[in-house]
Amino acid sequence: MASTTFSGPVTSTNGFIGDITGDITGNVTGNVTGNITGDVIATNQALSGAGAVNITDMLTSLTTTGAAQALTLANGVVGQIKIIAHVVDGGSAVLTPTTKSGYTTITFTSVGESAMLIYTVSGWIIVSLRGAVAA
Repeated sequence: MASTTFSGPVTSTNGFIGDITGDITGNVTGNVTGNITGDVIATNQALSGAGAVNITDMLTSLTTTGAAQALTLANGVVGQIKIIAHVVDGGSAVLTPTTKSGYTTITFTSVGESAMLIYTVSGWIIVSLRGAVAA
């Protein structure tokens, strides 16, 4: 198969099959299947105070502005990864996902605490916690 070089926006109605070499900058809509070599840079939600942790950005940088602020997390899609990192300490926050497995809440009280979650058929499960506490 011959190789093709593209410049500018590229749209495919049937998808791409084969190897892609080079950088991809921008949004990818759809599934990526295969091996990824290189960096994956997550988009970031800057959340200050209580509210919804979104499911559109992989990373949420959390600034607390009071005590026991309520955070929510809607259901994702199976295989989706979500990371929440407490970056500015003005209190504490309690995360309650809509559907979860193996815990009820995750509490963040200090800068540097984080949680990595993955969405499964059972809901959000904890992959790792650093300092944050699950209950």
